[in-house]
Amino acid sequence: MFARKVSMTLKHNTAKDFTRKMDTDVIPLLRKQDGFQDEIMLTAKDGKHAVGISLWDNRENAEAYQRDSYPQVLKLIGELTDGAPQVESYEVSNSTFHKILTPAHN
Repeated sequence: MFARKVSMTLKHNTAKDFTRKMDTDVIPLLRKQDGFQDEIMLTAKDGKHAVGISLWDNRENAEAYQRDSYPQVLKLIGELTDGAPQVESYEVSNSTFHKILTPAHN
């Protein structure tokens, strides 16, 4: 399993609108992507920062999303974010939500 972490700064007083946009536009788009498993969205209590963690079957699915659909997501959230989101990628080693066999256990 593979994960993408997207960190972003939200514009002033947009946290509720951002959450709504994720629910109505971004998550439905993610669900259509090959290999998409889950999205976890975290918003700071002060409403200034958000972190999204998406889980994918494999790196190839995540990279295809990054290349083909992520630009559309940036347009959808662009009016609510300040600056470019920072994207990091990870191999998932453990999860309590998903049964995962790490490479050491395969």
